[in-house]
Amino acid sequence: MSSRTSTTGTNTLITNIASLVTNDPSLGWGSPRSSKFESGGGSPLGLIQNAAVVIDGDRIAWTGEKSKAPATDNQVDAGGRAVIPGFVDSHSHLVFAGDRTQEFNARMSGRGYTAGGIRTTVAATRAASDEDLERNLVHYLGEALRQGTTTFETKSGYGLTVEDEARALRIAAAHTDEVTYLGAHIVSPDYADDPAGYVALVTGQMLDACVPHARWIDVFCEKGAFDGDQARAILTAGKAKGLHPRVHANQLSYGPGVQLAVELDAASADHCTHLTDADVDALASGNTVATLLPGAEFSTRAEWPDARRLLDAGVTVALSTDCNPGSSFTSSVSFCIALAVRDMRMTPDEALWSATAGGAAALRRDDIGRLTPGAYADLAFLDAPSHVHLAYRPGVPLVSQVWRRGVPVA
Repeated sequence: MSSRTSTTGTNTLITNIASLVTNDPSLGWGSPRSSKFESGGGSPLGLIQNAAVVIDGDRIAWTGEKSKAPATDNQVDAGGRAVIPGFVDSHSHLVFAGDRTQEFNARMSGRGYTAGGIRTTVAATRAASDEDLERNLVHYLGEALRQGTTTFETKSGYGLTVEDEARALRIAAAHTDEVTYLGAHIVSPDYADDPAGYVALVTGQMLDACVPHARWIDVFCEKGAFDGDQARAILTAGKAKGLHPRVHANQLSYGPGVQLAVELDAASADHCTHLTDADVDALASGNTVATLLPGAEFSTRAEWPDARRLLDAGVTVALSTDCNPGSSFTSSVSFCIALAVRDMRMTPDEALWSATAGGAAALRRDDIGRLTPGAYADLAFLDAPSHVHLAYRPGVPLVSQVWRRGVPVA
């Protein structure tokens, strides 16, 4: 920052912003429309050049051109930097222990990726103490925060016993409201010969123990994990207990996951790599967000999701890290933005929107992922004049400062 006064008063003006991303086209340049992109349309970012923002407490109170900014108690000079909403990482797996370096090394040497490697992390996570799991979680949350992530979702799924799933969610819930019960990550090794018995556990005693700590329920609907009927039973049981569905869908192969997600009004269908025309049509006609996770394709050398196909069909798309120790060990949303632009045919504007407002949509939130009056004051400064540099300069740590709930935190 080039200069800053005290921020101890009730409101603060951030001024001298080269380019402000509001994610509201009515506030700046862009075509006025809903969260769904139109093929060939303009930017959804609501860009304001030579801009300013007023923060009152933990919320955005005003945005506009800096020449029209109202008086405030405090003032911050952005020094000609771009300011964007904080990233909303709507898919991560951060309650874990252990390391899968050898698996990654083998995969990069020619071995294919399957869901089975999750068992390695399950064994390490079960053996870890609560303190070790929380220390690990806090470490990766700090890493993500420094890179501009101000909201994150995270899941259980590496315990696969009643006690271990409940404690994972309890630990996560101390750090975020967006907690997902993923007892149905894979069939527990303890039930390798009785998958029906494990489904009964996931929908019964385990669910009851996990409900108090979670907002969401998820299932890995995939060959080697859970089929469509099993996934339906698990998600339906969760809904009956007040948890809202999310689905790991169509990552490794074509399957029923996307259609099931739309049918059950899941907030998101995540991965969406292998899609039929019917899957795309279902997403376009429903309220389920397609969350794309390019870190997984990068780390497994798998086929890239076709973001262009989804966007042109009118599907709402989110972009997230899938941060986990096995298939996508990155906490960098900026890196995922660069991958999405380079390899998934997204424009820089679409990728940033999907990593902020899109992630908020995948969490069914309207108070994050945008810099508009009433939204939380979650934002990041870039050492660049434009958000386009996130894709233009891949791998460069452009985030220079992060504010969360109106306070500088990184």
